[in-house]
Amino acid sequence: MASLGAVTAREVAMAESQGPTPLSDERLRGEVRAFLHEQADAGEFVPRCDNWMSGFDPAFSARLGDRGWVGMAIPVEYGGQGLSPLDRVVVAEELLAHGAPVAAHWIADRQMAPSLLAHGSDDQKKRYLPGIASGTTYFAIGMSEPDAGSDLAGVRTRAVDTGDGWELTGTKVWTTGAHLAHAMVVLARTDGSPTDRHAGLSQFVVDLPNAGIEIRPIRSIDGSAHFNEVIFHKARLERSALLGTRGDGWKQVMSELAWERSGPERYLSTMPLLRAWADRLRDRGATDGQRRTLGELTARAWTLREMSLNVARELSAGRRPDVAAAMVKDLGSTFEGDLVDEIRQSSSSSARIGSGDPFASMLADAVLHTPAFTLRGGTNEILRSIVGRGLET
Repeated sequence: MASLGAVTAREVAMAESQGPTPLSDERLRGEVRAFLHEQADAGEFVPRCDNWMSGFDPAFSARLGDRGWVGMAIPVEYGGQGLSPLDRVVVAEELLAHGAPVAAHWIADRQMAPSLLAHGSDDQKKRYLPGIASGTTYFAIGMSEPDAGSDLAGVRTRAVDTGDGWELTGTKVWTTGAHLAHAMVVLARTDGSPTDRHAGLSQFVVDLPNAGIEIRPIRSIDGSAHFNEVIFHKARLERSALLGTRGDGWKQVMSELAWERSGPERYLSTMPLLRAWADRLRDRGATDGQRRTLGELTARAWTLREMSLNVARELSAGRRPDVAAAMVKDLGSTFEGDLVDEIRQSSSSSARIGSGDPFASMLADAVLHTPAFTLRGGTNEILRSIVGRGLET
């Protein structure tokens, strides 16, 4: 906690020096909370941990889109609200804290909309952004590959220029939601060889389904299958599938990863469990030790929120806070696992899937999802190496 506290002091000082934040918009926050309470009370969703990753509910995403709460930072001309990315964080925090099922649109809204706005052609923007803003177009991300571990640059998937289009061959793995997505963004080698590492890589927007693409489910320990292995069998792509500039794929991916690694989902995945436990302690009484644990977890969450907000401010200003984003992901994913462990040890409830006790069932669900927290979006070891290299410069 000492190192985290030191970071907090610096981050809070930065936040104070930058003045008020749009996140003080209590009107918007109140509207989102009222909507979520209404939806939960009507049985439209059951709060769960990690629902931004595994809670795929197209109807719920469409309802959010109807209210203008998806694609908020997309310009009005492409169907969005034209607001700041910080305004989106207000909505995102409430959705995550209440355990809402937002997996259908999450990747498209968080990561692909900013990427398309930064690198996409006008045709690509017109084709995909309105659907993202309405909560009805879903994206997957094809980055990781088999046998490459956390080495994102170990790309063997290759896109061959055929003159009138592209031919894509290779395999991607751990591709969340590929079996349900309308499109996926794929990092592939267009030039050179794997020894060139960062050079010669390009990105493509690949529409799904595609006759040359095979999608195989990867089942998690809880029996769900939101991860996939995606195999490209000389899949044919239109020439217009290239995203951005040929050979700039690595640079483009690095700008995307700051959005992926620093958002509130990196420390709020298990917040529904903390809120449920706090309610339980209030209703049933708490020991001094339980109060202390609750206070410490809440303080850590608040610290991470301040760090994440500062990264969001940097991104909104057009800067690339790669090191800070990696730090948020490292500390945030560690915190999420610690939260589950601390509550499990401090609670008298036994974690059990399908239990008649909603809290026990939520706890069990969180336990089963915990191993993924420090893997997705880059392992903690890789993230710490990014932070270490950044501190050297």
